[in-house]
Amino acid sequence: MLKISALFLGLATVCGGLAHAGLASGPQDSAAIVAQAQEFLRKQALIYPGTPQITIDASRLDNLPACSQLQFSLPSGGHLRSRSSIGVHCLAPEPWTSYVQASISIQGTYYVPARNLNPGEALGPDNLDARQTDLLSLPPDTVIDPAQLLGRIARHRLIAGAPIKGNGLRDPQSIMRGQTVRLEARGNGFIASSEGKAVQGGSPGSQIQVRTATGRIVTGTIVDGATVSVMM
Repeated sequence: MLKISALFLGLATVCGGLAHAGLASGPQDSAAIVAQAQEFLRKQALIYPGTPQITIDASRLDNLPACSQLQFSLPSGGHLRSRSSIGVHCLAPEPWTSYVQASISIQGTYYVPARNLNPGEALGPDNLDARQTDLLSLPPDTVIDPAQLLGRIARHRLIAGAPIKGNGLRDPQSIMRGQTVRLEARGNGFIASSEGKAVQGGSPGSQIQVRTATGRIVTGTIVDGATVSVMM
C-alpha cells in the first residue's frame, strides 16, 4: 500500500508540475479563440476612423487541442476585408494551425470631390464632400484621412462623388516629369544655379534625373516644387 500511495503521489506531483509550467491539456476553449481573434481584429482596425463590428464564425473550432500560446494572422497582403479568413496558430505546447471566418464592417467617414476636379487643382474644404459608408467596402488605395487630402494636387481628372485614390494625388511641392526646374549646384564654397528639365517626377526629398541646358543628365534631390539640388 505504501508503494502504491507513493506512486500516486508521484503522478500527482508530475501533473501538478506540468500544470504549473503552463502546459495545456484537454480540448481548446473555442470561446477563448473567438475573444482573442476579435481583439486581434480590433487592433488591426485602429487605422480606420470608425468603430468596427466583428463577427467570428466558430464552427471550425470544435475539438482542437488545448493551446497555451495563440497567435493570429491576416490573409496574404495583411489588409482587413469585409470577409476574411483569419489564421489561428498554436505555438505551444503542440503547434497546430486552424482558420476562422470573420465578418467585419467599419462605419466611418470618407471624402469625395464635390465637383469634377481637373488635373493641377488643389483639394480643399470647398471642393470636398463627406460621405458615410462601411470603409472596408471602398476600393483599394482609397484615401480616407482628410489630412492626406487637403492641399494635395490632382494628377488627373477626379470625378464628383467618386472615392479618391492615392495614386490620383501628388504633393504640392512635387515635381512633374517634363517640368522646367531650377538646378542648384552646390560644391565646396560655391553655389551655382541654372535651368533644366525634369526627366523624372518625384516628391521633396527624392532623387530625380534632370537634363541640363547643354543636354547633360544630372541626378539631384528635390527641394521643393521648383528646385533640384545637385551636389558637385
